[in-house]
Amino acid sequence: MDVVPQSRLSLLVEMEDKYEKKETEYFVDLLEHEDYVIRCRATCILVDIGGEDKVQYIAKVLKDDPNELVRHEAAFSLGQMCYSNGIEPLEDATKNDPSMFVRHEAAIALGVMGSKKARETLEKALDDPDEPVRDSAVVALSNLEFMEKLSKNEKFAKLTGG
Repeated sequence: MDVVPQSRLSLLVEMEDKYEKKETEYFVDLLEHEDYVIRCRATCILVDIGGEDKVQYIAKVLKDDPNELVRHEAAFSLGQMCYSNGIEPLEDATKNDPSMFVRHEAAIALGVMGSKKARETLEKALDDPDEPVRDSAVVALSNLEFMEKLSKNEKFAKLTGG
């Protein structure tokens, strides 16, 4: 039995070609693909292609994708993008996503972004029922504090992990 179906491999080859041509709409369409692996990859590729205009697509994945791994990847990606219009979707995910896995990553992403606006959401996450989310809120709040008071190197400050 193949662990990776041939149809997925063929699509990945096609995706590589489209990536080299930076065909944004192709990858936006793949965010609706039935295969969660393809949706994960499309999310990452859109982030790599870059631009604040991609936040809306990644935010929709974070809100609506049925697979928690894909939503986790979207939360991570929004944190890496560091656009202010990604803060609200990350706050919503930190507060409301049914998956501890996604809430954890959304909290970490808020810390990576260093937004003072997210402080209240992160402080509320200290009361999350799941310990990994509470721990992530501590990491994120520590990073916010560091970025506000001591950091001289923004790149270093954003290396909180996730």
